[in-house]
Amino acid sequence: MKSRKSHFPRIKTIAYEGTSTEKSLAFRHYNPDEIIDGKTMSEHMRFSIAYWHSFRGAGSDPFGPGTIVRPWEKGKDELSIAKNRIDAAFEFFQKIRAPFWCFHDRDIAPEGRSLAQSNRNLEKIVAHAKALQKETGVELLWGTANLFSNPRFMCGAATNPDAHVFAYAAAQVKSAMDATKELGGENYVFWGGREGYETLLNTNLKREQEHLARFMHMAVDYAKQIGFKGQFLIEPKPKEPTKHQYDFDVASGIAFLRTHGLEKHFKFNIETNHATLAGHTFSHEIDIAAAQGMLGSIDANSGDPLLGWDTDQFNTDVKELSLAMVSILRAGGLGKGGFNFDAKLRRPSTDLEDLFHGHIGGMDAYALAFKIARQILADGKFEDFVADRYSSFDSGFGQDIEIGKANFKSLEKLVLTKLGEPKQLSGKQEYLENLLNTYLHG
Repeated sequence: MKSRKSHFPRIKTIAYEGTSTEKSLAFRHYNPDEIIDGKTMSEHMRFSIAYWHSFRGAGSDPFGPGTIVRPWEKGKDELSIAKNRIDAAFEFFQKIRAPFWCFHDRDIAPEGRSLAQSNRNLEKIVAHAKALQKETGVELLWGTANLFSNPRFMCGAATNPDAHVFAYAAAQVKSAMDATKELGGENYVFWGGREGYETLLNTNLKREQEHLARFMHMAVDYAKQIGFKGQFLIEPKPKEPTKHQYDFDVASGIAFLRTHGLEKHFKFNIETNHATLAGHTFSHEIDIAAAQGMLGSIDANSGDPLLGWDTDQFNTDVKELSLAMVSILRAGGLGKGGFNFDAKLRRPSTDLEDLFHGHIGGMDAYALAFKIARQILADGKFEDFVADRYSSFDSGFGQDIEIGKANFKSLEKLVLTKLGEPKQLSGKQEYLENLLNTYLHG
């Protein structure tokens, strides 16, 4: 970067020093320059920093205001503060060695008194961000619009019962898509934070879902008009803040997309914490999306199993991440997607160094999980077990079932005359869990 005031003067670029290092500000497992299968680990992992948590998060929670005050949050006006803040962000991106970043429109630019003023603010900050991207080589993984914070969206955006709010949301997304294209974003995300309902007493559910689909079609049409080649992503979440959200999980998202003819245009941005809030494992949601060719990107975080809301913590659970990485690698990777750290510091973590510690822990955990998953797939023990478990469908009447040659009558005759009672075949779950531990712990 050009000579600017350093916002992290005491912290140097984080280096890979291996597992023997005693330094806390160093990578133990993530070596961005390590070549694996002809690509650097940085290219494999495609780590991204979430601007909203890392540079707008202030440590607030449902019971109190923020505790984190950053030195760059000073300036004569909101735009100068926004530029100062984004300078600090790009210094952080470089020092943590993250190749990508992500933002909501209202994260990076202040909202004005009118949409026109908000658009002008966004355009000025996008121009500044574009210059920083060129200087640093950091790229945009995805952009999105904040359609949930402002009170105008209290009853949703695309699903709002007021057509005026729908129109405002469409105009805001248009500007956010323009900004994403201008910054070379590889994806554009829709997170329906308030696209749902609280009670059916005042809701036309069918009409709201149809409006949401119409909104998505408008976005697809506009992308074609401006030549945006990025991938559209939907980020499911089951609840919070809206009690009944229409993008509950990947399966309901797939059903929605197919019902409304959108399945060719969208994939899924899967968040760990959202998966668990929906009652699923992280790897379950990945496999559901991958099975339909709709795995797009990952929001890398975790929740607290003792709390029932979206706590957005840095994920250091190597077992959970290894299982997820097996699913991702088996699916062929994330393509244009990446691992975006949609995670925030805990309320008492107020030091500048804490921001580095959180990301170092997350990046190391994912890098270690990546290595473990590669070894699991290379050895093929789990793959071989699963293949053998389903081998009865590879030939004979089992194959006839899969290709549609069998029917109820033919199968009944087969059981009555030849097969008789099936034998019990163990699923050997305990053996497989022990086998997994040999990869995790040796």
